[in-house]
Amino acid sequence: MTPHVLHSLTALQQAVRGLAESSALPVETRARLVLAVSESAGAALDAGRAVTLEATREGDEAERSSPSLVVTLRTPGALRPQRATELPLPARTGSDGAHVWRVPLCASGGRPEQSPLPRADAGTADAASAALEEELRAALARVDALVAEQRRLTNELAETNSGVLALYVQLEERDEQLRKAHGQTLRELEDALRPPPITIDGLEVAVHYAPAGTDAPTGGDLYDWFMLPDGTAHITIVDALGHGVRSTRSALNVTHAVRTLALEGHPLESIVARTHEILAPFDPDLMATVLLARLHPATGELHLANGSHPPALVVRQDGTAQYLEVRGRGVGFPLPGSERVLRTRLDEGDLLVLYTDGLTESRRDPLEGERRLIESAQRNRGRPIGEIPGAIADDMHSLILHSDDTLALALRLNPPAAPAR
Repeated sequence: MTPHVLHSLTALQQAVRGLAESSALPVETRARLVLAVSESAGAALDAGRAVTLEATREGDEAERSSPSLVVTLRTPGALRPQRATELPLPARTGSDGAHVWRVPLCASGGRPEQSPLPRADAGTADAASAALEEELRAALARVDALVAEQRRLTNELAETNSGVLALYVQLEERDEQLRKAHGQTLRELEDALRPPPITIDGLEVAVHYAPAGTDAPTGGDLYDWFMLPDGTAHITIVDALGHGVRSTRSALNVTHAVRTLALEGHPLESIVARTHEILAPFDPDLMATVLLARLHPATGELHLANGSHPPALVVRQDGTAQYLEVRGRGVGFPLPGSERVLRTRLDEGDLLVLYTDGLTESRRDPLEGERRLIESAQRNRGRPIGEIPGAIADDMHSLILHSDDTLALALRLNPPAAPAR
């Protein structure tokens, strides 16, 4: 096609449509080409400057290359268009500043040089109107297709979301089942680690235990109780360093060693040190605080030995309270053992509270914890024994800044049951 100099937008659009139609371009491609060329030439034509349009054909079947229509638009240098890649039909910019469109043709596409420029007469106007209508219909069809595709994708997404939601619900139900099963297993394991309830005439006993985390059945806080041949109740409180199963194993080793030594008749003051001697070769990393209490229900005689453990608390019948301090060092500590055995007596109605530091150090202030423990024990001492440890734990953990395993054990002397007649 011989280059044509065009002075109006209408003439330019007619020329481009003629090229597109003679080359059998799809309607949508034709519309994009018309819009792209119009935008490129708009500034020059609005300024009253002429533009030059040229079209050639490249490639053919003999050369085994896909034929294409090459459309070149040249505008005055001062009014050259910008951003060729952002046009409705992207172009490349030639070395001379011209915009060049290379549009693939089908095998039967016509040759642009065989198509003269449309004339600006009535027939041409009608043809341009028809072309515009055809391009509009193509654009609307494209929009309709996109809307239909969007609806399809929206429906597929809704179905996918529905499936995902159903799967999520199933997973939640499965997770809840697993949590329940896990919790049941942990409760059974915790029960297996605890000694069975002890029943002693004249003595009430109750315990509260809560691990630091809900993902473990227990931690390093354990207790043990059993009766000695002379009728004395022996109680062991252990707090092994750490949390979880490993600390539980360490605490169990301590309670088992103490029970063996006590039943073999070893003196109370030697048991902490002897426990260290037995366990140190097998568990050199073991560190545990230990409190040992022996209470004779008939006489109220109480003996205490301690290895680095918080002191026992006694609340008397008249409401006065006292910590029973015994110095000593725990299992795994330097120079382990209780320095002495504290001997005292409980009377009927007196309450003895044994515990681990998780009860008093929830706010990281042991002195405040000890004061609050006294107040809580005094306030709750008249409750049924089964409620007292839990009520004390609730009071002490109204605000927790330092989470830890917690153990609280309460003992209270009562008159012996009257013999059945």
